[in-house]
Amino acid sequence: MGWIFAVLVALVALLLTKPGWRWFYIAGATASRDLTALWAYIKLLRYTKRHERLNYTVADVFERNVRSHPDKVAVVSETQRWTFRQVNEHANKVANVLQAQGYKKGDVVALLLENRAEYVATWLGLSKIGVITPLINTNLRGPSLLHSITVAHCSALIYGEDFLEAVTDVAKDLPSDLTLFQFNNENNNSQTEKNIPQAKNLNALLTTASYEKPNKTQVNHHDKLVYIYTSGTTGLPKAAVISHSRYLFIAAGIHYTMGFQEEDIFYTPLPLYHTAGGIMCMGQSVLFGSTVSIRKKFSASNYFADCAKYNATIGQYIGEMARYILATKPSEYDQKHRVRLVFGNGLRPQIWPQFVQRFNIAKVGEFYGATEGNANIMNHDNTVGAIGFVSRILPKIYPISIIRADPDTGEPIRDRNGLCQLCAPNEPGVFIGKIVKGNPSREFLGYVDAKASAKKIVKDVFKHGDMAFLSGDLLVADEKGYLYFKDRTGDTFRWKGENVSTSEVEAQVSNVAGYKDTVVYGVTIPHTEGRAGMAAIYDPERELDLDVFAASLAKVLPAYARPQIIRLLTKVDLTGTFKLRKVDLQKEGYDPNAIKDSLYYQTSKGRYELLTPQVYDQVQRNEIRF
Repeated sequence: MGWIFAVLVALVALLLTKPGWRWFYIAGATASRDLTALWAYIKLLRYTKRHERLNYTVADVFERNVRSHPDKVAVVSETQRWTFRQVNEHANKVANVLQAQGYKKGDVVALLLENRAEYVATWLGLSKIGVITPLINTNLRGPSLLHSITVAHCSALIYGEDFLEAVTDVAKDLPSDLTLFQFNNENNNSQTEKNIPQAKNLNALLTTASYEKPNKTQVNHHDKLVYIYTSGTTGLPKAAVISHSRYLFIAAGIHYTMGFQEEDIFYTPLPLYHTAGGIMCMGQSVLFGSTVSIRKKFSASNYFADCAKYNATIGQYIGEMARYILATKPSEYDQKHRVRLVFGNGLRPQIWPQFVQRFNIAKVGEFYGATEGNANIMNHDNTVGAIGFVSRILPKIYPISIIRADPDTGEPIRDRNGLCQLCAPNEPGVFIGKIVKGNPSREFLGYVDAKASAKKIVKDVFKHGDMAFLSGDLLVADEKGYLYFKDRTGDTFRWKGENVSTSEVEAQVSNVAGYKDTVVYGVTIPHTEGRAGMAAIYDPERELDLDVFAASLAKVLPAYARPQIIRLLTKVDLTGTFKLRKVDLQKEGYDPNAIKDSLYYQTSKGRYELLTPQVYDQVQRNEIRF
């Protein structure tokens, strides 16, 4: 037995010297997390492979749920309560109407409609005849709306009567061969004055349409289903391609990872034109037969009251929603609800503990991912602030990485062989996902615009010829592999020789300002190097005491990270995902001659004083220094 003992000793010695004893500690500390995720991933792969083998579309899976429980409630809102049968019958009517109008597989028909049961039924119906549906952001107006319709090469647009004015404003600039269909609220099929003359009344057409399944169209598992647009914080919206297989992968991915159940009741006030509300949440009804309660417009004060009203067990948030909810006055519904889990992305670590404590939330499921990307991750074990993780034990099972990159441009920093370099633990870098064609978890479908897609692909990553999706986001991984969001590339500014993360400063400024809407960006000041920090804070009632604010800020931020200029906004412009439009504010700068909002600058003593036109001129002449 001596030789066996010697081999074991040698093996242990090798393991301790090669990966190191620290590896064993990390393996033990993260084994439960990794194995739970691995089991969910196995179930997800079995689910997607099975549906690929059967060539199932999203509508096929939905119809299976209709057959299983036709009278179960699928979608509920303030004014509607639709069963699976009702959703399916409306979907069939939409399909039959559009098919009769000559629309066929491969055609593109855009949808501009508020959150309501017909929203889901409309794109589901169109998918049954192979028509692709661009889901238009309902906040868009003018050039942005026109761009979203034209960039997708639409042959028709279905719009709700609430958006009549918006469509009227761009109607003359729309392609002459694009057909308009107006959908009126509460099934109003009368031809009223509230119509664009050339628009067809969809309600009237639906009244006479059959609710039976439309004539067979061969729609395949990997065919395009919908286009979902990026939020447009950095320019015009880009249409990202979502196939049937991609829809199944996204909805099923979060279903298995977060442990959702068919009997769960979901609540989402998010718009259904985005991935979070339209796929991650509504997909639980479409694919898994759960009930989803929706709201036309997010209300912070009514969030948990709605959860109680609909008996929701799972709630959804995005962006700054959690902060808005936390800033509301205490209510009887703060803990009078059945919500066991909330999921979403954008819950800042600075308010995470307060949120779960006040509202008695047992579990938070924070996720990260881009609509068009393949680098999607989830935090399923309640680790505060983490947006997901990469396994330190089995890193190749789900090939995502953080690579060294220029924080301003996002360009990878390559080694002497021209390949990318992995970041060390706690070293910020750009998050990427390996591209594998034909694999729904690794495929990059990109945008409708091929040039825009090409910009998101990096080649020759870890070996010559391989490719990865470039997220454009700076993340950092700790020793255990937990991932934390740092910033968008380009969303840092360098001041006093230090790189400053705008998202970190935004979080602290917002907290100090009483959870007010805040956006931070860098601005150039003559005769200085780098960019100074500027914070725009929504404070229409002028509640902010700037002396208290400055003193409090000095306690949580180093001098180089504190905003040198403050703008108190009287109105706020949010994207559909509840983010302030940073680019517009940054372009406007801090010239009081051009900006009506009150502006303040930080003096050498640390106080904020009014930035008048005279002060602005002194700054330009370098008579006031920062």
